[in-house]
Amino acid sequence: MSVLLFWALVVGTGAERVGELVVSRRNAAAALARGGVESGRRQLPWMIALHTALLVGCLVEAPFRPFVPALGWPMLAVALACQAGRYWCIGSLGAAWNTRVIVVPGDRAVADLGPYRWVRHPNYWIVAIEGVAVPLVHTAWVTALAFTVLNAVLLLRFRIPVEERALRALGPP
Repeated sequence: MSVLLFWALVVGTGAERVGELVVSRRNAAAALARGGVESGRRQLPWMIALHTALLVGCLVEAPFRPFVPALGWPMLAVALACQAGRYWCIGSLGAAWNTRVIVVPGDRAVADLGPYRWVRHPNYWIVAIEGVAVPLVHTAWVTALAFTVLNAVLLLRFRIPVEERALRALGPP
């Protein structure tokens, strides 16, 4: 795969993320209009910055790395599978899906639909895997490593605890 094709993959991934932010904004407005309560608002800019840095890192590092078919093609398959998993998460949560942590009093936490039946926070698992797979399509291992470490800190230290507290406030699913 040429660097230009890899860049097209990365730019396409970025465009898809912008589309997700549009859907998220619409869902957030609807949840807030229904009396939703937001938690951890300060984390969102950090998450957006980290995901933007992942894409920029891929663009910057790829020209200095070779495409290794034995690594790149399987990582492309993993990245595409992650995309399917992401849409499964979004579809399972429907209007409750959001990039922000917003809970509407009286609603229940989703634990019986899609991947949420088997895995807690499946979207975060998918993001973690994708954050390795996308850069490694073109052997951008520094970007993959940096994203993995920073994403783990952001999720485990901040985002997931905030989300867990917000979901507990809803009561049992």
